[in-house]
Amino acid sequence: MSEIKYKRILLKLSGEALMGKQNFGIDGDVVKYIASEIKEIYEMGVQIGIVVGGGNIFRGVSESAKGMDRVSADYMGMLATVINSLALQNALENMGVSTRVQTAIEMRQVAEPFIRRRAIRHLEKGRVVIFGAGTGNPYFTTDTAATLRASEINADVVLKATKVDGVYDADPVKYKDAVKFDAITYLEVLNKGLKVMDSTAISMCMDNEIPIIVFDLFGKGNLKNILLGKKIGTLVEGNYD
Repeated sequence: MSEIKYKRILLKLSGEALMGKQNFGIDGDVVKYIASEIKEIYEMGVQIGIVVGGGNIFRGVSESAKGMDRVSADYMGMLATVINSLALQNALENMGVSTRVQTAIEMRQVAEPFIRRRAIRHLEKGRVVIFGAGTGNPYFTTDTAATLRASEINADVVLKATKVDGVYDADPVKYKDAVKFDAITYLEVLNKGLKVMDSTAISMCMDNEIPIIVFDLFGKGNLKNILLGKKIGTLVEGNYD
């Protein structure tokens, strides 16, 4: 463990990552790939908490939710995250990784309710804990849920897995001259309006001094290399004045 930079992490996965090249749903091969990357760091002895989004199934602020009551739509989105959590749990356990799903909305037949002390105990016993159903409240994103859970379990870092290799000053897909940041402060992210996480999530990490690393999920070995201290993606933390 001495060579590992972060001993307890919160990994934030988007729901869209699970659908691969499909337009909807869950791509089994992509889930297996993600599980294999997680297994690699699990075997290093890292304590792993995970929050998964639900955008591959339903998103409360999406086009499909237009005309729907926002609160009802958000609860539907929370249930979508539980489906993704169970899919990821299944893939991890098929690889021999002991995993628990805890949900912010009670559904005891399929998962444990979120209990902070129990979650920490699972981590200490070497189990991966997947936190489903967001914060359990409407109007909050799964990014905010990730930073909230990271704060509650005393995570050393939030790892935000994306389809790009870091934070840019503009969308690198649309603008070829977009400039990547190797490191940036929380306040710069907020002031520049960069789409790293929503402002509530960034503010929570800033208040609790939890660094965020934004990286490319599909760069094989990226997760392992970050934990070994290599400079991958973009680091978001305190001031650089």
